[in-house]
Amino acid sequence: MTGMRQRLGWFLPETPDVLGMLRRQAAVTMDGMDALTAWAAGDQTAAERLGGLEHDADEVRRELRVALRTAFITPIGAEDIYWLSQRLDDVLNGAKNAVREAEVMAMAPDEAIAGMAAFLSEGVHHLADAFDVLGANGSRKGADPTEAADRAVKAQRHLERVYRNAMVALLAVDDVREVMGRRELYRRFSRMSESVQEVADRVWYAAVKEA
Repeated sequence: MTGMRQRLGWFLPETPDVLGMLRRQAAVTMDGMDALTAWAAGDQTAAERLGGLEHDADEVRRELRVALRTAFITPIGAEDIYWLSQRLDDVLNGAKNAVREAEVMAMAPDEAIAGMAAFLSEGVHHLADAFDVLGANGSRKGADPTEAADRAVKAQRHLERVYRNAMVALLAVDDVREVMGRRELYRRFSRMSESVQEVADRVWYAAVKEA
């Protein structure tokens, strides 16, 4: 019987843990957003940590893409996993680029950027919770990934209020360079928030398909 199982194994398709890889990417992204929050609070050393974590996340994403090409069956749709990974990568890339742009413009993060960074980090933490219970092999049986996705969206609604208030406050600033630089940085954070919400929406889509 053992020999028969071994022979059958020669013909069984590969089943890489693609959701596990997505969760690893989310964990690295969480660390990256925590580094962004630290940078926005004044820790300049966090910028280097963020750059390293963005590279680590790229490595996990490449591994995931290769695995999706060989996986015969995936716990949720392969397209959904690819899409979630891509948009999550957009968030971390956006964080790295925002820090680089702030450094190039010699523009230190302000209170609005610190607030938006914190809400972005909160949102990504909720997305990681959603990934943890996606699929039949979720670590918490019976948990609903859409609840965590909704919490991620709620955090981004708070970010939108910070963004709008910050943009209004710029109307009272006379320094054109300051206005243009701050406006671009605020918009970068707003775009990252949109990516977080897109991931949350896709979690809902994937969960509904699997229901």
